[in-house]
Amino acid sequence: MLKRSHNQVHGAAASNNGPVQALQAANETNLMKLIKRAQQLDQLDQTLRQILPPALANQCRLANISQEKLVYSVSNPVWKSKLRLYGDALISAAGAAGFQVQALTIKVTPPDLVPLNPTTGKPLTQAVRDSLRATAHSVEDPQLREQLLKLASLP
Repeated sequence: MLKRSHNQVHGAAASNNGPVQALQAANETNLMKLIKRAQQLDQLDQTLRQILPPALANQCRLANISQEKLVYSVSNPVWKSKLRLYGDALISAAGAAGFQVQALTIKVTPPDLVPLNPTTGKPLTQAVRDSLRATAHSVEDPQLREQLLKLASLP
């Protein structure tokens, strides 16, 4: 059975039009409404950040406008308290931007615990390297074999 890549099936020209085709497909579905909503929220978020002190603006994000409420997300309760002090100003600014909101809701959503600078892993033991080599020689797939041998060569 002959396996073909995506480019072989649809032609090389199709690969150059990928983003265009994706946007056309999005436009033909309700996905475009979702994209426009996200862009609208992002624009309003940028507008509202301008009235906040820089330290606070960096710690909060407009998450949604729901049932006449501005819904914000902050990283911890301290920022929630500080943002609450700007509630009236945020509601007024949202009204000036064309959004009729009456209240501010702030949700604390802790940031992901992924380190900014991941540390390198422990070096592989000789036993692990030997096991990787043995596994590489036992598989039939040449690409997998190559990757296993590459791993086995790591210090």
